[in-house]
Amino acid sequence: MDGLNSAAERPVVFVAGYPGEVGGANTECWHTIRLWRRFGLPVRCIPTWRPDPCWQARLEHIGCPTIVASPAELRRVPGLASSAVVSFCNSRFLEEADRFRELGCKVVWVGCMTWLMPQERKHYHRRGPFDAYVFQSQYQQEQLLPQLAKFGVEARQCFLIRGAFDWDDFPFRPLPHRRGTPLVLGRISRAAADKYSAATWSIYRRVLYPIRARLMAWDETISHKLGPPPPWAECLPAQAETPQQFFATLHCMMQINGGAEENWPRSGLEAMACGVPVVAQNRWGWKEMIRHGETGFLADSHDEMAYHAARLAYDEDLRIAIAHRARRELEERLANPAALASVWQRVLETGPDRNR
Repeated sequence: MDGLNSAAERPVVFVAGYPGEVGGANTECWHTIRLWRRFGLPVRCIPTWRPDPCWQARLEHIGCPTIVASPAELRRVPGLASSAVVSFCNSRFLEEADRFRELGCKVVWVGCMTWLMPQERKHYHRRGPFDAYVFQSQYQQEQLLPQLAKFGVEARQCFLIRGAFDWDDFPFRPLPHRRGTPLVLGRISRAAADKYSAATWSIYRRVLYPIRARLMAWDETISHKLGPPPPWAECLPAQAETPQQFFATLHCMMQINGGAEENWPRSGLEAMACGVPVVAQNRWGWKEMIRHGETGFLADSHDEMAYHAARLAYDEDLRIAIAHRARRELEERLANPAALASVWQRVLETGPDRNR
């Protein structure tokens, strides 16, 4: 693989947006920038529209300067005109996307949802599609491409690139489980009602083994949907712990959504990196992330979810074997840096479509 660092000089790539601690798009932005820098790609960030000082320092540490510019000042940004601009599911970018297009930028849109944002539709109606689109899962591409085709997007503009993920941030330390002690189940996501099933507590109760539960993030909206936590459940507000701290307390992650369709769930990647076997719904991007019975479990019903969790409680050898296989799968296939960089190279080196 030639890699992004094979050429002596490479054009600067601009990111319209900024990393963050919470949310798939924000964290994928950070991990993707690190991937690019690992392969020698020059990157500049234009926050939309104020930088977070902590993230600015972290970006500068890996050689990624921050350029502070309001929408009206974008024309003054050195090197921006005609450059590639990548944005990760950023509604503020969509509101000012015209300015980047007027500068002749090649716009690469990395949507992280399985539906089109209202600002997207509005922009496409007015200006047509962007130059390139990145999808993290085949499921997402199958859902969105027919919708995007109505605005003139063609298959040649679309690329499947799994979300970049630096597993070095997540030490592999499976938590030992001793027969007769409670199995600690848990789940983590942003605090959105559609991320949580109203049946969460009843599903956990079906596990035919003593359990404890830990959930993060929790707020009044989630409490209203699920009802008060049972005595064996601990519910934490967003960012009460780092993901690494949270996963270090779990024997199994059991994730059940309440309406949201998972594209490429980063919580699954984090759990696999840390050595926490995943039991998830046999739907959406989960089906591409998990090999059933090998690197995790996929369930078609609430009873199946509870059954697989109980299997892990009773069979420690199986649970640990799945944890090891999942970590290897993550490193070798799901988030292989060279493979991801190779596709990104093709995306970024293709010139903008001047006919749009």
